[in-house]
Formats: sequence, structure tokens, C-alpha cells
Amino acid sequence: MKKYAYVRVSSQEQNEERQMIAVREKEVSEKNIFLDRQSGKDFERPQYKKLIRKLKPGDLLYILSIDRLGRNYGEIQEQWRIITKEKGADVCVIDMPLLDTRQGKDLMGTFIADLVLQILSFAAQNERENIRVRQAQGIEAAKNRGVRFGRPEIPVSSELIAAIEAYENNCMSLENILNNYNFSRSTFYRKLKKYRENN
Repeated sequence: MKKYAYVRVSSQEQNEERQMIAVREKEVSEKNIFLDRQSGKDFERPQYKKLIRKLKPGDLLYILSIDRLGRNYGEIQEQWRIITKEKGADVCVIDMPLLDTRQGKDLMGTFIADLVLQILSFAAQNERENIRVRQAQGIEAAKNRGVRFGRPEIPVSSELIAAIEAYENNCMSLENILNNYNFSRSTFYRKLKKYRENN
């Protein structure tokens, strides 16, 4: 039997240390800890896929909490089935002792674990949807206050207008303009569109 652990944070800015401490306490070797910095909306995660390929019957997988596995109700259920039934490995959710497939292998134990898994995976997806709603509301409120998102607008100088006019009159190539003004093709086309609308 080998011990593995899966750790996930949603972004590069989030800190995985709390999860790492918890799985190290279970004496999982560093080479068997798989870490993804990615959203839990699906299971298209490189380290998770690598971990699943390594699991063998009788192995044990630790995760700190069910939402670290994922935040999609149906997919959490499916991945749990793959790990425990197809791969024949055990799963231990550290902060939820009822989700330890090494315990209660009888019908009642399996029923309780399945029930807890359904409730927690529902809660994980529900929280993900609430986060998205709160983000959308926050963005909308910020826009209403006049907050601008994205890169700041590059001011249109008289030289740039002259360059756009030269481009329009086939006197200057696009590549020359991009090199001279140091911005992207999409930015140029945005400026060109605005110039055409104003003229």
C-alpha cells in the first residue's frame, strides 16, 4: 500500500500550506503529494490526472476536505467512484472522519459515507456558485461606482493619429506602426476602429 495526497488551491495567489501540513502529518512522502493551482469546477487538472494514473488497489489517498477534491457535485461523485471502485484505492477526507473508506465497509457504513459525500459535494458546488454570484455582484457594483477593469486606455497622441491616417492612405505598413508605437495588433485595430467611427 502506498500513501498519496492531493492538494488544490484555486489560484497562484492562494496558499496551500494548511493542506500540506495536514497531509504531511499523515506521513505522506513529498513525492506522493500532488498539487494543482486550479479551479475546482472540473477535473481537467494535470497533477490530479497524474495522481489517478498512479493509484493502485489498496493505496490510500488523503485530501484535507471534499472541496479540495472539487466543486462540481456530479463530478465529485464520479471521481469518488473511479478512485474507490475502478482503482480499488481508499480515500480519507481528513476533516470529515465519516469519509474514510477504510472504515465501515459494511452496508450501513457504505450508506452513511455515500450520504455524507452527497451532502458535502452538494455544499461544495453550492459554495462555488455562490462565489460566482458574489463576484458578479462585486464587479457590477464596482462598475456602477465608475471603476474600470482591464488595462488602462492608451492615450491617442497626434503622432498616432498621423500614423493611422498614413495606414489608411497605404503610406505606412501595420508592422511599422506596431514597432514604432509598441502596442499589440488588437490595440491598433481598436484605435483604428475608434478613429473610423469619429471620422
